[in-house]
Amino acid sequence: MDYSITQQQKRVVAGFHMVGPWEQTVKQGFEQLAMWVSGQKIPAKEWVAVYYDNPDEVPAEKLRCDTVVTVVDGFTPPANSEGVIVTEVEAGLYAKASARVIDHDFSTPWYQFFNSVLQDKDHELDAKPCFELYLNDGNQDGHWDIEMYVPVKKRRV
Repeated sequence: MDYSITQQQKRVVAGFHMVGPWEQTVKQGFEQLAMWVSGQKIPAKEWVAVYYDNPDEVPAEKLRCDTVVTVVDGFTPPANSEGVIVTEVEAGLYAKASARVIDHDFSTPWYQFFNSVLQDKDHELDAKPCFELYLNDGNQDGHWDIEMYVPVKKRRV
């Protein structure tokens, strides 16, 4: 899979922290997020999923993710925002790839992306969360166009 190495700025995000199998929690988290954003008229810039664990090492019921939107620095959730967290996606060096997800199969492009990055001769994985940006609402047309970001650092020689 083709990818590029990019420097990303810090993103301030607000939304929901979820724990459990990603195929369930990400969908549930985005449903909650959409209701909150719509109901509270939150000026969402980007829709983001942040992944904290390696599904090959962490049991599905313990996988952590955030379903969030980017917000302005200093954002405070309005009243009636129970369960909403405000946090940051760290700035830094990331491998970035684009993919089209069909039939809710988010794992295939992620595995292809990781396999490509693991073969990089100049960069290695960094121990920070991965994230994806949603470029469209796949519930409308059956596919999601996403950008995937994996934290990397220069490989030691």
